Amino acid sequence: MKILVCISHVPDTTSKIAFTSDGSQLDKSGLQFVINPHDEFALSKALNLKETLGGSVTIITMGDVSVEQTMRKALAIGADDAIRLDAEPTDPIMVAKAIATAISDASYDLILCGHESIDYNGGIVPGALAALLNAPFVNACIGLEFDGSAITAIREIDGGKESVTANLPAVIAGKKGLVLESELRIPNMRGIMMARKKPLTVVSADDLEALSAAQSFKKPQAKAAVQLIDADDMESLVSKLHTDAKVI
Repeated sequence: MKILVCISHVPDTTSKIAFTSDGSQLDKSGLQFVINPHDEFALSKALNLKETLGGSVTIITMGDVSVEQTMRKALAIGADDAIRLDAEPTDPIMVAKAIATAISDASYDLILCGHESIDYNGGIVPGALAALLNAPFVNACIGLEFDGSAITAIREIDGGKESVTANLPAVIAGKKGLVLESELRIPNMRGIMMARKKPLTVVSADDLEALSAAQSFKKPQAKAAVQLIDADDMESLVSKLHTDAKVI
């Protein structure tokens, strides 16, 4: 089985986020980048399937040479090879088109993605990729089983869970629950050493035009200081809940 895992290069959740002086883009100076956490569940699931069913796991991402450190971590975790699309990922449709073009002759049986990235939270790429490939798509997947050339996926819906069957090849957007958190893979020393020798192919994607672009970014307003009100002053409490907090 040939499995492709789409990963994103995102700032660590512990990083302090800042923007450039004009607010037009993220200030990357001093930031630590990691594999998108939702993609880690997809990658761990792919490696579990590889061990059970055989085959190979390829990772793919878009970005300049700086993303290769994150890609090498994925290779150290257990992926067999990697593809870097050499362009700035400014638009989700552009990213989906670049991936679809790059893998058009590869005949992957299964494509796994995180259901969204934690930097922009768009959640567009997996569905757009499935549409471009004319492949079945299951979003927010928290369970995946195989039966020959078909899959049974479990996804979250409002108020419960839904079981969906589809034929391969298919695109699955996973999230927390696709594997247990205790099953998430981490690189060991042997994996890190082997990752240095695993193939990483660079594919140009500069010829694709972005359909949208972010104009500006702005941090949320700082939280107001806590106001303490005397326990006996119910009138002031009700007034502030009504006029300031606007919750009653």
